[in-house]
Amino acid sequence: MSSTPSSDTASSLSASSSFVITDVPRSASSGRDGSDDDDEDVDSLPSISSSILDSEADSSSDAQREWEASLEQLQLLLTMVIMPFAGKFLGRKFAYWSWARYMEWMHNVEIRWTSKRTFNAAGAAEAASSL
Repeated sequence: MSSTPSSDTASSLSASSSFVITDVPRSASSGRDGSDDDDEDVDSLPSISSSILDSEADSSSDAQREWEASLEQLQLLLTMVIMPFAGKFLGRKFAYWSWARYMEWMHNVEIRWTSKRTFNAAGAAEAASSL
């Protein structure tokens, strides 16, 4: 069974070294076409300046920092404004509801809210006033 150089290279690569470019021996590279022009072509290619790579890395890290800052602002808004307001509003509604159920059960008194809109507006105003 004859094996080609490419199949030997492919079989010898492991998962951890799959991105490592191994050097091909000169005898194998010159044996393909009989010349060393490939090495000269690679040497004459223009290289990418490192400042371009750094600017791309900086722009992606700037975007990442902005994303993290906006997430932090949303978290602060949620924890400092929305959750306390919702907790107070729902807590007051539950307190009024439970108080009405208790009064009906224990003292046989009927509790009626004459205007639900006014009741809800007053509950929202009370919850917002102490923030």
